[in-house]
Amino acid sequence: MKLAIVHDWLITYSGAERVLAEMLHIWPDADLFSVIDFLCNSDREIIGGKSSTTTFIQRMPGARKYYQLYLPLMTLAIEQLDLSGYDVILSSSHAVAKGVLVGPDQLHICYCHSPIRYAWDMQHQYLSESGLSQGIKSILARMMLYKIRNWDHRTSNGVDYFISNSNYIGRRIAKAYRRKSKTIYPNVAVDDFPLRSDKDDFYLTASRLVPYKKVDLIVRAFAGMPQRRLIVIGDGPQAKRIRESATSNITMLGHRPFSELCDHMQRARAFVFAAEEDFGIVSVEAQACGTPVIAFGRGGSRETVIDGVTGVLFDEQSETSIRNAIESFETNFKGDGEVIRRHAQQFSATRFRKEIESFVDEKYKLFLTDSGL
Repeated sequence: MKLAIVHDWLITYSGAERVLAEMLHIWPDADLFSVIDFLCNSDREIIGGKSSTTTFIQRMPGARKYYQLYLPLMTLAIEQLDLSGYDVILSSSHAVAKGVLVGPDQLHICYCHSPIRYAWDMQHQYLSESGLSQGIKSILARMMLYKIRNWDHRTSNGVDYFISNSNYIGRRIAKAYRRKSKTIYPNVAVDDFPLRSDKDDFYLTASRLVPYKKVDLIVRAFAGMPQRRLIVIGDGPQAKRIRESATSNITMLGHRPFSELCDHMQRARAFVFAAEEDFGIVSVEAQACGTPVIAFGRGGSRETVIDGVTGVLFDEQSETSIRNAIESFETNFKGDGEVIRRHAQQFSATRFRKEIESFVDEKYKLFLTDSGL
C-alpha cells in the first residue's frame, strides 16, 4: 500500500510528535504532510529526518511563532493537500489533520489525540484563560469556534476508522462526532526511564508552563505546605507569574535537558500532575521510574494511574484538594516501585507499534475485500 501520514503541524517535539515518530518507524517509506513544518534539525532526526509537504500557511508572515493565529485558515489549508495518489491516509490529529480530502477508493484512518478541544467541551475554559470571556473579541472568537466546530464535525465523515489515544478521548469522539473508536494508547519510552527504588524527600512536577497544565495551582498548593519541598521543571508563558508565587520550599528549575529530567523523576518522592489531559505521557514516564503519581482524577489519568496502587487521585483542581491528596499520600500510600514500573510498561512503544500496525493492516485488507480492489 502507498501510505500518507498527515500531522497537524510540526513546531516542537512533544506528545503528538512522539506518536508520529513511531508511525514513521513502522512505515519509513510513508510520505509526510502537515500544515506547517518548522522542526529544528535535532527534532527532525527523531522522525527519521523527514520533511513534510506543507500548505500555503508555511509562507504566511509570522507562521513559525504565531501559527495558532492562523487556525481559521488551517481548515481551508488542510483541504488543499493533494493526497489522491495514496491508498491509505493515516492522520495524526488533534486539530485539522483529519480534514484532508479523500476519495472512495482510499482508506482514511485517524489516530485522534482529541477532537479540537477549544472548539468543543473546553471552549469556555479556553476563552476564560485567554481573556476572551466578554466583549467584542469574545464574540468574534465564539463565532470562529462555531465555524470550526461545524467544520470539524463535517470532516469526521471523511474518516473510515477512528483510533483514540485513551478511552476518555473515545468518549469525546463519540460525543462530538457520534462515531465509535478503538483505543490504542500512545507510545511511552519506558525503557528511557529506569527504575530507582530509593527516593529523595521532594515532590516533582514537570510541564510546559501554560494555563491548562495547572502548574500555578500546584505551586500555590505547596506554598501553603512549607514543610513539603517541590521542584518545578519546565518553561512557558506562565513562568514569570508562577515564579513570583513560589515560596522558599519551591525550586523553579526552568527547562532542563532530558538527563536531568530523568534524574529528578527517578529520585522524586512523588510526581504531581494537576492537568485534565487526554492521556498524560509524563505521568507514565514517572511511573516507569517507580515514582508514584499524585494526579487530578479526570481525563487520561484515570486510565494511567491506579488509585492507591501506583499513585493517588484527587477530585478537584483546587489547592485544598492537592494538599489533601499529599497528606493522604504521606499517611496511607504503601506503593511498591516495581509494581508501579510494571504498570507503566503496558504503555511501551513496542506495544504501540504492534497494535497500530495490526489495526491498519487489518482494516486495509478488509477495505480491499469490501471495495473489490
